[in-house]
Amino acid sequence: MPDELERLYDAHANALYGFLLTLTRADSESRDLLQEVFIRLARKPDLLSHALDERAFLIRMAHNLALDSFRRRDSRDRRHDQLAAASFGLFARTDDPDETEFRRQLAGALGELPPEQRSVVHLKLWGELTFEQIATTLDIPLNTAASRYRYGLDKLRGRLRPLYDEIKHGQV
Repeated sequence: MPDELERLYDAHANALYGFLLTLTRADSESRDLLQEVFIRLARKPDLLSHALDERAFLIRMAHNLALDSFRRRDSRDRRHDQLAAASFGLFARTDDPDETEFRRQLAGALGELPPEQRSVVHLKLWGELTFEQIATTLDIPLNTAASRYRYGLDKLRGRLRPLYDEIKHGQV
């Protein structure tokens, strides 16, 4: 099969890549999907055995993989949006005006984070999930969950530091 796989790749990879690039408009995603096409062929060499037109079969396979990828991304984005929306009702009322202002600013700062970072920060801080649990929940790699958390916290610190200093230390 390695020779046959090489032949298929040489004969069809450029056309498949161009097709996928048109669908995804993203080089890295197109390359990932192209790789997935050939991984599936390597795992199941008989996939093409009943195909009347090799290229048509491979294009259909690439198209189906792209659609699956879009659906997963849409589902993941909906989860991120749902988690982000939940962050605005996180804070209990307080009579302390400084605390109220800080909570309002925090909710605003959370809303300014990209949805991917906002979701991870929310799950880590308020959901008290581990990075492993967050990665599983959001269907992302563990290191991605950790880096999104770190970047999100950095942005929150930068945005809220002046307010914190003003409230706690009377600095402007």
